[in-house]
Amino acid sequence: MVRQTLARAVLRTALIGGVFAVALASPPAVAGTVAPPPSVMKNRPAARPYSMPVDFSAIVDRYGPAVVTIMTAATDQQAGGPSFAYLDPDDPLSAFFRRGAPLPSTQGAQAPAPDTSPRAIAGLGSGFIVSADGVILTSAHVVADATDVTVRLADHRELKATVVTVDPQSDVAVLHVDATKLPVVRLGDSSRVRAGEPVMTIGAPDGSGNTVTAGIVSATSHALPDGSAFPFFQTDIAVNPDNSGGPVFNRTGDVIGIAVQVYTDADRYASTTFAIPIALAVKVRAQAQMRANAQAQRASSGNALGVDVQDVGVGLAAAFGLPRPAGALVNGVDPGSPAAAAGVRPGDVIVRFGGKPIGRSAELNDLAAALPPGGKAPLRLIRNRTPMMLTVRAAGTGDAIDNAAATGSAGSVGTAGAAGVAMAAAQPADTGDRLGLTMHPLSDAERRSTGLAVGMMVDAVHGPAANAGIRPGDVVLELNDTLLETPDDVQSLEAKGGVIAVLIQRDNARKFVSVRAR
Repeated sequence: MVRQTLARAVLRTALIGGVFAVALASPPAVAGTVAPPPSVMKNRPAARPYSMPVDFSAIVDRYGPAVVTIMTAATDQQAGGPSFAYLDPDDPLSAFFRRGAPLPSTQGAQAPAPDTSPRAIAGLGSGFIVSADGVILTSAHVVADATDVTVRLADHRELKATVVTVDPQSDVAVLHVDATKLPVVRLGDSSRVRAGEPVMTIGAPDGSGNTVTAGIVSATSHALPDGSAFPFFQTDIAVNPDNSGGPVFNRTGDVIGIAVQVYTDADRYASTTFAIPIALAVKVRAQAQMRANAQAQRASSGNALGVDVQDVGVGLAAAFGLPRPAGALVNGVDPGSPAAAAGVRPGDVIVRFGGKPIGRSAELNDLAAALPPGGKAPLRLIRNRTPMMLTVRAAGTGDAIDNAAATGSAGSVGTAGAAGVAMAAAQPADTGDRLGLTMHPLSDAERRSTGLAVGMMVDAVHGPAANAGIRPGDVVLELNDTLLETPDDVQSLEAKGGVIAVLIQRDNARKFVSVRAR
């Protein structure tokens, strides 16, 4: 009896243990029951390019040598820049960062008084080579106001750089160094940038050599509080201060932007950085090249006076009150040139040089080129239908003319140096049918793109203006030696009738045309 009871207990224990063992054991493999059939695996689409891994190291190896360090020297009158709390409220960056955030209280707080004593400032930034003959792109704020710019290449060579152009509106600057066979980057299409795609930048923080940071595109555009578009695209790349101006690469190694440092405070947007679309930089470079080509064309004419001249036709002779179509009509005067120093102005007609009559503009170029360095010659010209005499002195061998720094020349049209957001173009003004011109005053954006301070942009032409060869897009600078600033200036001159001498600018080149008012 005891044995039977003991046997039953052992059997009961064994059964209970078996049940628990089955419950605790791993479940049977079921992968085979849920795996797709082979036919489905074969029809599965291939991975998209953006899902493939990014080999940034290959991009660094190939294009890193084209990234440069930019060292600047300048003299400043102020001890430091304003903090976030004291940003100009009209600044577009300030408007972007302040949206959705309460304005900081300024009660009881005053901006620190600047130290007005002059001090030397050394700056650092980054840039990249886009042409093997030494053209470099960077951010405008890297070289703005610099008196000396030096570029350090990846092979540690240091070269003096010339600032070709600085465009505050787009924050793009173009530099040039005297070198050849330099490594270059490959420019991409910034219009195809997409939010979420990986990007990388190379820069030189503290001037210690290239470093690499990577991230993604956070946004491709923003709207400012006034409804205008913010042209830069946003990334989450950690851009150190001295990396500003360096290239932003996409996953294929194309440069799609220029890294810029932006205003931030300690708490908000701490990791927000922006990139200038490379399309803007290419546009700025093209405009600088057009200006350089125009200057080279004037220089190649052999004109040692520094004036752009043209022949006087029958119509222009009547407009300027000349007895016959002869002389050299001045279209423009280079700042700092011998002609500017002598007082020559656009609209003057030079009829004699050194006592010799001028029949065609080429004769003036030949006579001026024959003048020895430092030599003087009398210059007879017609201005506002009145003869007058000037004395011109040829540049000496030791004279250095800094055209970039020279300002305020007689009759010259200056450039607009103010930065800021472009204002909308003024409404076209119909000047009537007497000249056949519909124009509007230059907007801020048009002043920056043309390099002109005053003038009227041509919107449409017909009648006499069309017959004279004026086109939409030309800028009318003068009518009969009178600078144009408003439509009223046009109408008052047009009312006089007769043949009018119209000074226009097209593709950075100037010329006079004669238009007979109806």
